[in-house]
Amino acid sequence: MAGRTGAQQLGDALTALGAEVVFGLPGVHNLPLWEALADTGIRLVNVRHEQTAGYAADGYARRTGKLGVALVTTGPGAANTLGAVGEAMASAAPVLVIATDIPSTLRRPGVVRGVLHETSDQQAMFAPVTKAGFTVHRADQIATTLHRAARLALMPQSGPVYLGIPTDFLRETTPPREPPAPPAERVLDLPDLPRASELLASARRPLIWAGGGALRSEAGEAIGQLAQRLAAPVLTTFGARGLLPPEHPCLAPNPVHAPEVGQLWDEADVVLAIGTDFDGLMTQNWQMPAPPKLIAINVDAGDAAKNYRPDVTLVGDARRVVESLHPETRPGLDELTARLAGIGRRVRRRIRDEEPQAADFLSTLEEVLPADGTIVTDMCVAGYWIGGFHRVRAPRRLAYPMGWGTLGYGFPASLGAGAAAEATGGGRVLCVTGDGGFLYAVGDLATLAEEQLPVTVVVVDDGGYGMLRFDQDQEGLPHRGVDWDSPDFVGLARSFGVHADRVSGFGRAFRRLLSEFVESDEPNVLVVRAKLKPPLNTSPRWYRKPRS
Repeated sequence: MAGRTGAQQLGDALTALGAEVVFGLPGVHNLPLWEALADTGIRLVNVRHEQTAGYAADGYARRTGKLGVALVTTGPGAANTLGAVGEAMASAAPVLVIATDIPSTLRRPGVVRGVLHETSDQQAMFAPVTKAGFTVHRADQIATTLHRAARLALMPQSGPVYLGIPTDFLRETTPPREPPAPPAERVLDLPDLPRASELLASARRPLIWAGGGALRSEAGEAIGQLAQRLAAPVLTTFGARGLLPPEHPCLAPNPVHAPEVGQLWDEADVVLAIGTDFDGLMTQNWQMPAPPKLIAINVDAGDAAKNYRPDVTLVGDARRVVESLHPETRPGLDELTARLAGIGRRVRRRIRDEEPQAADFLSTLEEVLPADGTIVTDMCVAGYWIGGFHRVRAPRRLAYPMGWGTLGYGFPASLGAGAAAEATGGGRVLCVTGDGGFLYAVGDLATLAEEQLPVTVVVVDDGGYGMLRFDQDQEGLPHRGVDWDSPDFVGLARSFGVHADRVSGFGRAFRRLLSEFVESDEPNVLVVRAKLKPPLNTSPRWYRKPRS
C-alpha cells in the first residue's frame, strides 16, 4: 500500500476500530469521505440534518457501548451538532464528531478571510461540550489522530471528542502510518479497600446507589451479587436503568422521587455509590440528605466528591472494584425482597389512582415491547413516565436524554439505535416523543424511509409543550407559547413513504395498534392524541422542597 488518500486512511482507521455504522451529511468539503467509505463495508447512514448525525451517533453508542461516529462538513455543518454533542457529554456517550475544516492552504492565522464556511477556531466551538478536541495538521496524521480521539472517547469516563480535518488533506496521498498501540490496562490500586469493607460490615441498613458508570462498565452482575450478600436495596439512576433485571430481589422500584422509594435512602446508614456523581435531577437538587456514611466507587475522585463528600473513595472501573469487595453474607434478604415488592405495589397503585392513562400506557409498553426491544425517549411527558417507571429488562435498552435535557433527542437518536439493532441482530426500537420534540427532526423521516430501520415512532400529540403548559398552570399563569394546532403527522409520515396511523388515548385501540406496529418489519409512526399529567420525577412534582 504505497500511498492512500487522507479520506481512504480515515476509512481504514474506522475499519480497524471496528466501526460498523456511521452517520453523516455530505457537504462540499467532506465529499471524499463518501467516496472512500464506499469501499470499506461500513454502513453510512445519510441523515438530513447535522444535529441528527450527532444524536444518531449517541443513540448508537448508548445501544451498543461502542463508538458512535458522526461525519459533518465545515463551519455551520459542524456547529449544527453542538446540541447533540452536549447531550452526549452530559450522558457520557462515546461519540466522535469528524468535521472537515477549510483548506489549510487558505487559512491565515489570526485572520478570518471569508473562505466558504470559515470559522476562526472551529475546534474551540466544541470545547465546552467535549472531552477533548483534535485538529489534524498534516494529511499523514489523520489515521493516528483518529485512533487517539476514538480511544479517548471510549476511555472511562467516556464522552464525545471532536476531530477536525482540513478538507485538502482528504485528497492528499501519503504513505499510511501504523496506528498507535493501545494503552496498557491500569493496575487497580485500592488502598482504602479495607476501610470500605469495614464500613459495609458495620452497616445495619446498607444501600447501593448505582449510576451510569456502573452500567457502562457492565457491573450489573457483580452489583447484583454484592447486593444479595449485603441484603441491600439497589437504587438506579436514570443512566443506570436496566442495570439489574426487574425481577432481581434487591432492585428497588424506580424512581427515588417516589416518597416510598426515597424512604430507603433516608433510612440507610451506609450508602455505596457506584459510578455516579449524584446530579441534581436524581437528588431533587440535593434536597436528599447526605448519608451518615458514604463509600464512592468512581473512575474520577473529583467527580465522586463534587456533590456529596465520601468517607471512602475507591478509584477504578466499577465492575473491577465491586468484584474486589467480599463482605460477609448478611441476613435479611427475604425480608428486604418482600418489602421492595410492597413498595412496588404502592407505587403502581399511586400511578393508577393519580394518572390512570399513564398506568395504561406503561402496562401496554411492558406487554407489547419484544424482550429484545429498546426504547428511546424524548424530553416529553410520556418520556418522563418511561424514564421513571418503565421496567427496563436489560442494560442499554433505554436511552433517555436526562444528561443535558435536550428536547428533540428522541427521534434522531432512535435512528442510531435502529441502525445498531440491525448491525447487532437486536430487536425493535420504540421511539416515544412528543409533538414538539418530533418536529425538531421531522425531516429525517426521509432517513427512516430510505434506510428502512426497525423503528416504531410513537408521537404523543397533546397540542403543544405539555410540560411547560403544566408549569404555567401550576403558577396560575395564562398559556403563552405552549399551545398550537398540530400538523397532520399521519399525512406527513405517509408523504415520506412511512406507514402511519393515529389513535386517541392509551386504551385498547392503542394497545392493538402498537402491538401490530412493533411486530412489523418496516418503520412506522403511531400518533396518539392524549394529554398526560407529569410524573413525580419531574421537578415541579418533587416532594423534597428547600427549607424556607
